[in-house]
Amino acid sequence: MNLDPITLEVIRNKLDGISNEMQYSLLRSAFSPIVKEGLDASSSLFTLKGETLSQSISIPIHLGTLIPIINEILKFNSVNTMEDGDIFIMNDPYLGGTHLPDIAIIMPIFNKNKLVGLSATMAHHQDVGGMTPGSVPTNATEIFQEGIRIPPLKLASAGKVDENLIRLIKLNVRLPEIFMGDINAQIAACNVGRRRLIELCQKYDNHFILQIFENLLDRSEQMTREALKKFPSGKYQYTDYLDNDGINLDERIKISVEAIIDEGQITFDFNQTSKEVKGPFNCVPSGSLSAACFALRVLTGSDIPTNGGCFRPINLILPKGSIVNPNEPAPVNARTSTIKRITGCMVNAFQEVLSERATADSASEMLILQFGGTHYDGRRFIVGELIASGSGAGVSTDGVDVIETDASNCMNL
Repeated sequence: MNLDPITLEVIRNKLDGISNEMQYSLLRSAFSPIVKEGLDASSSLFTLKGETLSQSISIPIHLGTLIPIINEILKFNSVNTMEDGDIFIMNDPYLGGTHLPDIAIIMPIFNKNKLVGLSATMAHHQDVGGMTPGSVPTNATEIFQEGIRIPPLKLASAGKVDENLIRLIKLNVRLPEIFMGDINAQIAACNVGRRRLIELCQKYDNHFILQIFENLLDRSEQMTREALKKFPSGKYQYTDYLDNDGINLDERIKISVEAIIDEGQITFDFNQTSKEVKGPFNCVPSGSLSAACFALRVLTGSDIPTNGGCFRPINLILPKGSIVNPNEPAPVNARTSTIKRITGCMVNAFQEVLSERATADSASEMLILQFGGTHYDGRRFIVGELIASGSGAGVSTDGVDVIETDASNCMNL
């Protein structure tokens, strides 16, 4: 389909604007400090094939994780069975999620009774149960200690909310009012995406706009493959370590990636990475995918519009039973440290060929201080502090202290 490039670009920017408007709505409406002030939430639009259509400026870990989450929801709920007013909820790391506090809300978007896309949000919730307030116990040895697991479920069917599901979830979290406040903020943000995408479809028509979506993704794929072809074909390697897994304090954890570029394709091979660990620093495949999506955008540059087409050239080799693909029920709540180390390995493998765009390694870490208790009047409270580390220096610039880097993008509270 030959399209007017101006119209194509106008629609692309409109789609990006929709995702960012969703994000503003989510952050302004949220109840918890970790979302409202820490900005630990993300918004995105998806095609009916489960590919990213547009992303907000938010958290790369979330944006990448939403891809397998959407595909898992589509596996259990085909597009032919979805109805206007459906809302899906999900957080299970072993079904595409990342860690239990990160909950996804997905909403199908219909225009003139035809499904045209999906709006999606993800937010880090202040508590989802488990053995410690805040649901990030660094001494966990299995996922059952980390909180409530939610497989892909319908939170609402054709506009009717499943009150029994809400009751079940609220009984398993420490701050149910704040939890539901953030869930409702996510739903409201998805509704913003729904409303704006319908407006866009009505300005043109469904058939035309769906063809535009495909064209946008195909164009980004082509541009990404061309950018990868500028790198010398071959293998690039980098190794880094986590200090320990929170349980076996004297045992370092190896994260080693071999990146292979060949004819517009990039493969990240983790065969030399450590086995899964007893503590909660295991990282399910969605985390490695998020890191790969971020690293690829670093390598290929910001001139290429970001959508699912960019990610088509990625292949991942994640050995089963390794720290990057653990066996259920291995704990995963502290996976951010691992994802940041994975991201660093992926990017640093290309230091020699990135030349003027190369930077020193960042701290590849985010510290979290979390505690909870009871007010004098019996109400529970949870306090969470995100403590950022810093970024590495560039060729002509110093590094920046106390700032979030790479695949995480929260505020330093």
